[in-house]
Amino acid sequence: MQIQGHFELQFEAVREAFAALFDDSQERGAALCVQIGGETVLDLWAGTADKDASQAWHTDTILNLFSCTKPFAAVTALQLVAEGKLELDAPVARYWPEFAAAGKQDVTLRQLLSHRAGLPAVREPLPPEALYQWSTMTAALAAETPWWQPGSAHGYAAITYGWLIGELLRRADGRGPGESIVARVAKPLGLDFHVGLADEEFHRVAHIARGKGNTGDEAAKRLLAVTMREPLALSTRAFTNPPSILTSTNKPEWRRMQQPAANGHGNARSLAGFYSGLLDGSLLESELLGELTREHSLGQDLTLLTQTRFGLGCMLDQPHLANATFGLGPRAFGHPGAGGSVGFADPERDVAFGFVTNTLGPYILMDPRAQKLARVLGSCL
Repeated sequence: MQIQGHFELQFEAVREAFAALFDDSQERGAALCVQIGGETVLDLWAGTADKDASQAWHTDTILNLFSCTKPFAAVTALQLVAEGKLELDAPVARYWPEFAAAGKQDVTLRQLLSHRAGLPAVREPLPPEALYQWSTMTAALAAETPWWQPGSAHGYAAITYGWLIGELLRRADGRGPGESIVARVAKPLGLDFHVGLADEEFHRVAHIARGKGNTGDEAAKRLLAVTMREPLALSTRAFTNPPSILTSTNKPEWRRMQQPAANGHGNARSLAGFYSGLLDGSLLESELLGELTREHSLGQDLTLLTQTRFGLGCMLDQPHLANATFGLGPRAFGHPGAGGSVGFADPERDVAFGFVTNTLGPYILMDPRAQKLARVLGSCL
């Protein structure tokens, strides 16, 4: 496999580990970018980007980053907090009056960002097309009764997070949530990152497909068992209502919409650049960065059925849990995306890390491919 890009010699072992991913015949395309102290020390890509494995992955290939998008939305919300347009501990209903329904009058932005609001799913069955109807989804969530007493537990809002946070961005910033995120986060840092992709960019989007045969770790198997057997369970509803959630990633209408939980499009460079921007203070003042990265939720996740640890819209490292560590330092923070892509920062080493793949793995939290690359990187530092 031909590995494109560049790396500093100190990190040759990381390049070799990246190349070794392609020893697996199922691995289609991937990219890795690492920045240390804001300087790019590795920027690699390889493999194929299209459905038929005939088109090479290029330097400008982008792909759906799934939940790697969530911290971008959180940082945008915190910028609006810094400007006084939102408040972390004010009721969401102050900005979105309809949201007060069904006992949610006291739910705060902080609870939404830390997955404590009790809104990871909608109970009422929705049609597939609802996924692309912003007002349908925000109305359904405004009417929804929390699945638990808000603030008393946490459960990952895999897709609802995008409408919940996105609606607050829309109301506070006066533009589409994707437009707000791109204007405030991507443009200032020069990132090739999009939430709501223009049609003229479609030609460079990698086609995403699942790998076959790997059933994943225990957490993945547990979640799969629930979603197959219990159609009304919280976890099932979170991933299958609307029923189009899991089948839409390559569709034009998915790429076009502004859904900042799961449909950001970018590359490894844009993930590393984003985390460099957090480490160097470009995106948030230290007080709000402290809020972003401070533990808000820890323990059994009522959606993912495994232990998770969250700050505000970012996942925090759990060094002693194999499926929940980024693979570098214990203070690392960031977010994995479904199937293997991940962006994170290790503030102790001033490292910003981005890995993307269009071969989806079956893991719920961290994919072992990215963890291996991070561990090899650590051994080079």
